[in-house]
Amino acid sequence: MENIKTPYKSVLTIAGSDSGGCAGIQADIKSISACGAFAASVITASTAQNTKGVFDIHPMPILHIEKQLDAVFSDINFDALKIGMLHSCEVIELVGIKLSQYNAKNVVIDPVMIATSGDKLITNQAINCLKKILPKALLITPNSKEAETLIGYAINTNNAKTAAKDIGLTFKTSVLLKGGHLEDTSDDMFDVLYNFSTDTLSVFKNPRINTNNTHGTGCSLSSSIAAFLSKDDDLEYAVKQACEYINMAIANGKNKILGHGNGPINHFGLK
Repeated sequence: MENIKTPYKSVLTIAGSDSGGCAGIQADIKSISACGAFAASVITASTAQNTKGVFDIHPMPILHIEKQLDAVFSDINFDALKIGMLHSCEVIELVGIKLSQYNAKNVVIDPVMIATSGDKLITNQAINCLKKILPKALLITPNSKEAETLIGYAINTNNAKTAAKDIGLTFKTSVLLKGGHLEDTSDDMFDVLYNFSTDTLSVFKNPRINTNNTHGTGCSLSSSIAAFLSKDDDLEYAVKQACEYINMAIANGKNKILGHGNGPINHFGLK
């Protein structure tokens, strides 16, 4: 009997490299693989980074980023894309052009702009450029500080649903407002999804886990959503699966040690 060949469910991640392996491209590849898809990557910048911080950033030449994009898009049919931190308008505009040129589908953008501390990670000019490509996404996954930058007002647990919908209507895309940075004393954590195509709101609840090992959680969540979307899951189910996966990975890594700072989640549940 002739063997029937089936294509991989494949996901492209476009983001920066974390030499410590906790976040960025490295976290994306681990998450996509753990969730059952094949991961390819385009690296936009290299960082000198570990569990304690980022010590240097080396942006990739724009022409090299373009050649990476053309190389993978021209050869591989991607079922979903994850886009992480894009550090300049030049890179953002290039990615936007390539998304249209290659008719990219199931695009998940993690609009990395604001650190947990509240510090801006990219310039105001780059933030404005990033806003222009958000409508190209099926889903964006801001934390509360990034969501406040997008919508222009303070967000708390009481208005998170309203904020998610306001952002979605403003940028004409679905929004997963991550609840990890919202001040909340409950034993559970809530993430709010506004589905732009159906004009519906959903709330995903998972147990709050007391640990400092959460480095790379945002990268891992957005890339795992892309992995589930690549397998033809609908948006709400893909987000639900990804939130549960990340919660499990945090739980599996809460008592692990890596380095001397904030450790990673445990992507593969390694003992």
